[in-house]
Amino acid sequence: MIRAFGAALAALLLFASAAPASAEYAAAAQSLKAVPLSITGKGKVRRFRVEVAATPDQQETGLMYRRTMPADHGMIFPMDPARPVSFWMKNTYLPLDLVFIGPDRRIISIAANAQPLSLDLIECREPVAAVLELNGGAAAKQGIVAGDLVRW
Repeated sequence: MIRAFGAALAALLLFASAAPASAEYAAAAQSLKAVPLSITGKGKVRRFRVEVAATPDQQETGLMYRRTMPADHGMIFPMDPARPVSFWMKNTYLPLDLVFIGPDRRIISIAANAQPLSLDLIECREPVAAVLELNGGAAAKQGIVAGDLVRW
């Protein structure tokens, strides 16, 4: 789901359009390492269990082809080094909140309820150290806002 800017975007578009929509592919995507994650703000701690999309291949796949995700789960995309990013929702059936996390581990911004299957780019032009994907509406429901601290 992650897309780089410029010429790399065209190559990734070709790769993603050829990716199989098979049950095996979705199952492989679900075999990522899972870790606890907490978001703290205004004296409140919200806890999640997130899969870590650490490699370029894992980040390309992200939550594509998944039909469900438990309310307290998500996926984290670590970026090293921190950089501007853009995502899309191609082959992603779940509405998602994309939480952009800065190098200081504080939330920069949230793209709420990203539209499933959309090719529209969802960008953060500031350098991000990670992007957290949660079920659509989870951030608003739990009072998660820019400035909150994220630990994983």
